[in-house]
Amino acid sequence: MLPRIMHAAVVETFGAPLVLGELPVPEPGPGQILVKTEACGVCHTDLHAAHGDWPSRPSLPFVPGHEGIGVVAGVGAGVDRVKEGDRVGVPWLYSACGRCEHCLSGWETVCEAAQFSGYTRNGGFAEYILADPNYVALVPRGLSASEAAPIICAGVTAYKGIKMTEARPGEWIVISGAGGLGHLGIQYARAMGLHVCAVDVDGGKLEHAQRLGAEVLVDARQGDPVAAVRKATGGGAHGVLITAPSLPAFKQGVGMARRRGTCVLVGLPPGEFPVPLFDVVANCITIRGSFVGTRQDMAEALAFAAAGRVRADVETQPLSAINHVFDRLLRGDVPSRVVLEFGG
Repeated sequence: MLPRIMHAAVVETFGAPLVLGELPVPEPGPGQILVKTEACGVCHTDLHAAHGDWPSRPSLPFVPGHEGIGVVAGVGAGVDRVKEGDRVGVPWLYSACGRCEHCLSGWETVCEAAQFSGYTRNGGFAEYILADPNYVALVPRGLSASEAAPIICAGVTAYKGIKMTEARPGEWIVISGAGGLGHLGIQYARAMGLHVCAVDVDGGKLEHAQRLGAEVLVDARQGDPVAAVRKATGGGAHGVLITAPSLPAFKQGVGMARRRGTCVLVGLPPGEFPVPLFDVVANCITIRGSFVGTRQDMAEALAFAAAGRVRADVETQPLSAINHVFDRLLRGDVPSRVVLEFGG
């Protein structure tokens, strides 16, 4: 029998510490499932949500978290995709309409009717999560909950961004920012047959990038990072993936692309993107935004992890530590990914 009360971390006021308390365990209605949370990753987006940083704010109060992994504990009427006992992931994309031009063409992440876990729907910083069974990730056997959690957001975001560069095996890709997203991006790029140049302002993260297979390391604090990348890659990278939430990194990223290269943006720093228009036009550079990934992208990203080709570096913490984890994220004191683990 399910408990009536669960522990959760709730945003009650934007910019204030999350409130650790108790909420009623939700009941799955028709077409819904209830997931007993085993682990939930902590993403920078959760921090933006809790601070109300973006133009469209969540409605208060709400429970953040969009990297929730757990076991299906209940199913509503009409559910046949999953059953009780299955391990699933509840990702950023909670649901979409399934009928618009974007959904029908495999771009459900930009559906205008999309709902988002931990933003427009309560998320994984709680012991139980309601979810739409048609949009949960099916976690492959062999991946633990803590291993899978970062893959369903950070992993799929990096993987999709690399695909969007259209860089081919044997070509060069720059991963700008070698932290939570970037350390996964380096591994995906290597698994996809690309040569990797890692760019960061943290020596420790660059050393880590080298251990993960980056062939060229560029410290953006030293000299001209654009010139360094262009020299090392023979004229610039075929693809550039910018994961760093830094406007200088965005400007430098365009300069790191070779003629007819593609620069993909997944980081979300505040401010306006400083685009060097002459260089973009004269060098026929493509600039693309990439927003997380589709259900198919997520299945592919998880498959790489299940095969041992990609592994998130994870630090585990209890739910009670969430405000301390947020403070560390603000200071840039999280080398890779933090995952909240739920006991029992």
